[in-house]
Amino acid sequence: MDYNLETVVSWAKRKWFVYPGSDIYGWLANAWDLGPYGTMLRKNILDSWYQTFTQRRSDIIPLDAAILMNVKTWEASGHLSNFSDPLVDDKNTGERFRVDKIIEDVIEKFRKNKSEEEIINQLKEEFWVDNTVPESWTFEQMKAFIEKYVSKNPNNWKEANWTDIRKFNLMFKTFQWVTEDNTATIYLRPETAQGIFVNFKNILDTMRVKIPFGISQVGKSFRNEITPWNFLFRVREFEQMEIEYFVEPEKDAFYFERWKEDCWAWWTETLWINKEKLRFRDHEEDELSHYSKGTTDVEYKFPWWWGELQGIARRWDYDLTQHQKHSLVNMQYTDPKTGHRFIPWVIEPSWGLTRAIATAMIDSYDEEKYTDPKWNEQTRIVSRFHKNIAPIKFAILPLMEKKQELVDIADKIFLDLSKEFMCEYDGKWNIGKRYRRQDEIWTPFCVTIDFDTLEDNTVTVRDRDSMNQIRVKIKDLRDVYENSEKYFN
Repeated sequence: MDYNLETVVSWAKRKWFVYPGSDIYGWLANAWDLGPYGTMLRKNILDSWYQTFTQRRSDIIPLDAAILMNVKTWEASGHLSNFSDPLVDDKNTGERFRVDKIIEDVIEKFRKNKSEEEIINQLKEEFWVDNTVPESWTFEQMKAFIEKYVSKNPNNWKEANWTDIRKFNLMFKTFQWVTEDNTATIYLRPETAQGIFVNFKNILDTMRVKIPFGISQVGKSFRNEITPWNFLFRVREFEQMEIEYFVEPEKDAFYFERWKEDCWAWWTETLWINKEKLRFRDHEEDELSHYSKGTTDVEYKFPWWWGELQGIARRWDYDLTQHQKHSLVNMQYTDPKTGHRFIPWVIEPSWGLTRAIATAMIDSYDEEKYTDPKWNEQTRIVSRFHKNIAPIKFAILPLMEKKQELVDIADKIFLDLSKEFMCEYDGKWNIGKRYRRQDEIWTPFCVTIDFDTLEDNTVTVRDRDSMNQIRVKIKDLRDVYENSEKYFN
């Protein structure tokens, strides 16, 4: 069952996955802090990605580049001239809006009464566009759409007086040194990729790498979005997990397809995101970034519509060529066997870590009806994410906290399991309420220590999804985690 975004966000705030940023001062719009469980979830997703795409691969090495870079980096990469969004102002109020976002909102309303095919046919007839992705439209097509369907200001629903559409650079500007003038201007990076490209020569000189090889990086990026929206999906400060994979030019199509397969497998077989809500979408030609010869997105069907989780781009040799031109540093690779020198082409799989966190919460949230022997039909909120990235793996629950002998065993189990797993100790309330609480925060296994434990060193283990309970030896708890299917069929 699908749940609206407000329901999931309310749960996430109530259960300490996220907090509104600067909350005591009334929040900074669309800034979110990860709470305790959100922080654990972030770490687990990141660890899974790192293990899959760096630790277990001999052809990829890690890097951690600085956020602040020489401004010439952004001149060479094209971000100073090309990294922009289409904006329009309402002259009556002075408010500024992203045009593509306004159009997307209207198209979303169309979807309530029309099929996707009907909408595209309508757009073809009225504006000569053959898709529902406004980023690929011309300014003239966007303007015509706004004039026909958006006569009112989306914030106050009064008649708007729109300006012409123009570009707005998305990079956050800041200053170094004491004075705040053009000579001191630098930028917060809008992507992590350039930190890899400017270090390409350093990697060639210091590491024994041979094409094909990749460089991975995780880090914060910043984009001065005019209209951030939809929870963690579009925010001004976010994290990326990114790889630049360097290949021979004639083989980039082959590796592009291979990376699509590898990325799909990670989303569906490691994170276990619902396959029915995932898809590939190829970028329209007019939608491509200035550095891309072809891009495919992995998209998820969010409560509002399809949205990008990851981009897989064919960046050809654009970036390395640009940096060679502007820095006068040779960026060529020399084949050790043939001596052939060339600038590699690049395949770039780029994941949104912040969006992956949001997707995990949305995809796993569920409200399940069940029959309780004592209270008849009940509803429990349960998050069904895979145990490998659940924030808490085991909840350690002494049946009665007043009984010191039960608490002592619970403490020992906690200390032992926490060497390998993130565990939580909970001795408050009755056992049923503690089960409900752990269901809501994704804990796959609850371990209850009771009076039988004192006699035979066994504990009750409850499975989150099935709510089945089994009795096992304390020494077998690790095996329960590793081979849960054997215990809970």
